[in-house]
Amino acid sequence: MRSAVLLAATLAAGLMAGLFAAFSYAVMPALGMAGDKTFVEAMRDINVAILNPWFMTCFMGGLVVGVAALIVHRRSGRPVLIWAAAGLALFVVMFLITSAFNVPLNDQLAKAGNAHLAAVRQHFEGPWNTWNLVRTIASVGSFAAFSWALVLYGRYVPKNQGLPSGSVQAYSREP
Repeated sequence: MRSAVLLAATLAAGLMAGLFAAFSYAVMPALGMAGDKTFVEAMRDINVAILNPWFMTCFMGGLVVGVAALIVHRRSGRPVLIWAAAGLALFVVMFLITSAFNVPLNDQLAKAGNAHLAAVRQHFEGPWNTWNLVRTIASVGSFAAFSWALVLYGRYVPKNQGLPSGSVQAYSREP
């Protein structure tokens, strides 16, 4: 159970980091080369399409499994708990940035209409890219912290913890 929850938190953080990083190094630079109409239409379409069960599972579910990881690892050892807490804290930072900055910008873009697209784009593109970069850094940090917590937990798993009798013994290392 402990391994599964920590792995789920790590995967959620990694998937969010990958998504936001892809926007930073591929999607937004490509859209940056497009004309105003294409840019605005594409971003509006992306903002509608991304609200799907896969995204919401990673975005909202990451919070849930991050909290669960802290709960189930509260007695796993201080290093694991500290890194899991750091992973959750950075995930929360990403979540708050998305909710406070990127989503409101997306909503403004959706309501802006189709007149003065150059001004609409100018108001949106720079701030959105800046906040996306910040949440990308937070997401990558979250993924790294959860990954390290998983490594530490794997190093110090007590022998046979959670394994059925007769199975291969878990790797353990004396601290």
